[in-house]
Amino acid sequence: MPTKTTTKKIVKKIEKKEEIKTPVALVPEEEIDLEAEDISKEIDESIRNSAGKPDRYFEAIGRRKTAVARVRLFTKGDKEFLVNDKGYEAYFQTAEDRETSVASMKKMKCLDKFRVTVKVRGGGHTAQAEAVRHGTARVLVDFNNNFRKRLRKAGFLTRDARMRERKKFGLKRARRAPQWSKR
Repeated sequence: MPTKTTTKKIVKKIEKKEEIKTPVALVPEEEIDLEAEDISKEIDESIRNSAGKPDRYFEAIGRRKTAVARVRLFTKGDKEFLVNDKGYEAYFQTAEDRETSVASMKKMKCLDKFRVTVKVRGGGHTAQAEAVRHGTARVLVDFNNNFRKRLRKAGFLTRDARMRERKKFGLKRARRAPQWSKR
């Protein structure tokens, strides 16, 4: 026969599972605008709380294919977004890569609120942009855990596991066979 404490624990677990199963209702646009204002206030408050501390930063790593981005988010200093000591507009040549790299910051409406420095290496320019997006999303969650829900829903916190398949022996590439001729 279970004791009272184990029964209470079981009831709590059941309640938690029921909370998870409840469907999420669609939010009207007015509430989204209010949520954006709340986020802005929350960011400003968090920055004010860290005002007296010496050069505080949050750090996270983002990955995509073979690209690795180390992202640091500073609450003080110039409000800029640097990738390998260059502005992100100068580093990423195509507009698509520029938009991808700052997508998580724009989603949370805090592109102009922080100084972000990124060291990225490996991979191509698109993979680097996606690694930067992944890293900035992770560092924003480190800064404020309330951002997790919106960033997760946008898909910015999920590590894209797709990689290039390795070359196999007897083939030209991963699956490309040598050309066959009948004669």
